[in-house]
Amino acid sequence: MAKQLISSGSAWEGKIGYSRAVRIGNLVHVSGTTATNEKGDVVGIGEPAEQAEYILQKIEAALKDAGASMNDVVRTRMYVTRIDDWESIALAHGKYFGEIRPATTIVEVSRLINANHLVEIEAEAIVEG
Repeated sequence: MAKQLISSGSAWEGKIGYSRAVRIGNLVHVSGTTATNEKGDVVGIGEPAEQAEYILQKIEAALKDAGASMNDVVRTRMYVTRIDDWESIALAHGKYFGEIRPATTIVEVSRLINANHLVEIEAEAIVEG
């Protein structure tokens, strides 16, 4: 089975050895995604819902590059630095997945790779046929 590596173009991908997403057969795994734009700036500093929305847009683009869509997502995991923000983050998630309803997890972590990151989300998708 061929493995397709999807790149965001980040210099970090080659340096630390990861891909934005990987597709193997009908499975797509999207790496943990933060609210970092193409210039390396954090989007939505201090705004967890804004960060979640930005992240979900990035995930949607990665899925598209892998020949998948949000409708194919069966699992998401959300890592947050302040669990009290869970509701605004979850509501942003619901805007994208309200009807799709993948299995999901939301977990508080002590910190993410940048102190301004409040949320990190990863996704798994199964592409039919």
